[in-house]
Amino acid sequence: MPLPEGQWNLSYGSNSIHPGANLTFGTFSTGYGLTDPYEITYGDADVGDTPMPRRDGVRLGQDFKSTATLTFEIGVDTVDAATTQHGRHGANLDAVSRIMQAWDGEAVRRRFGTPAVLRTTQGGRARRFYGRPRKIAAAASRLTRQGHTPVIASFLSLDGVAYDDTEQVLRVDINPPPHRGLVGPLTTPLRMVGAGATKVPGEAVVGGTKPAWPVITIYGPISQPACEVVGRWKAALDLTLGVGERVIIDTRPWALTVLRNGSASVAGKLTRSSPLLPDMRLAPGRSDFVLRGSDVTGLAYMTVAWRDAYAYL
Repeated sequence: MPLPEGQWNLSYGSNSIHPGANLTFGTFSTGYGLTDPYEITYGDADVGDTPMPRRDGVRLGQDFKSTATLTFEIGVDTVDAATTQHGRHGANLDAVSRIMQAWDGEAVRRRFGTPAVLRTTQGGRARRFYGRPRKIAAAASRLTRQGHTPVIASFLSLDGVAYDDTEQVLRVDINPPPHRGLVGPLTTPLRMVGAGATKVPGEAVVGGTKPAWPVITIYGPISQPACEVVGRWKAALDLTLGVGERVIIDTRPWALTVLRNGSASVAGKLTRSSPLLPDMRLAPGRSDFVLRGSDVTGLAYMTVAWRDAYAYL
């Protein structure tokens, strides 16, 4: 569910003996209210400019965007937690300990390539960032004994992109789909109503302002499966999936994997004509997906999942 307006949530899963986190903050009702507005700072781009030989100016090259850092000034408040100063002090130390534990992130920072998720709702827009919690510091304050401690915390967004908190999922059956057609008795004139009247099978409408990263899952039985985005690219695999098997092509920059049944890498089975995973982004607007391959049962299908991406919240 979307968070209430103005709230933020930091979450990641557990790892062995290290616990996960699910910390909500941002409003004073959470006990961790923002004392100043959040700040998003974008890093410098890695520019590819080169000097012009024996001439003024430079030749513009390929520039690559860096990360972004979100900074929060948080007031950890437990003034109403107890009726005595001693009780308020103890409750505040416990609350500061909880946010320090969540921001420590040992469960996620010991896993290569695994991001934490920072979610929020701002202006009615539910968004999320992928990255990791970074610096955190609790200020020395005389108010701590009264139940209030200022904390400054930062979160590193790995690509500086805000993603829609709602994931879109599209199902595409094997093409051409078997056993389709009109079933009698029929009456004239023939009409289509409902969603199917305006949306064809395999049609994805990507929102946002930036291209989206798809996660493509192909389910067997199928031989030589291929996911095609009509007019753009086609990713084919030289393998056979049996009943109950699947292959997942995850193009997200923190994943970049092709896994069979969620574990074994089959990236080497991508054909040479297939695009590189970073080149399989979906442009905003309409994309038409087709599942190709050999399937005599007509049971094979694929799902395409993505989150709309935005340059800012």
